[in-house]
Amino acid sequence: MPQDKSQTQQPQPKDRGSVKFEVHGSEVLEKQVKQSGNSGRIYLPPTWVGKRVKIIRLD
Repeated sequence: MPQDKSQTQQPQPKDRGSVKFEVHGSEVLEKQVKQSGNSGRIYLPPTWVGKRVKIIRLD
């Protein structure tokens, strides 16, 4: 008999601590995320509009 979903335990995310990433690109910026309503926002240079970027949380 299947269990009720409310009684099923969901797997918890593991605290992996710090990991190392290797990223190749042409520019790097370090900025602080600012509050924006119910989420966060980072302003980037207008020359980056339409470009691909990667965001890595440092702390």
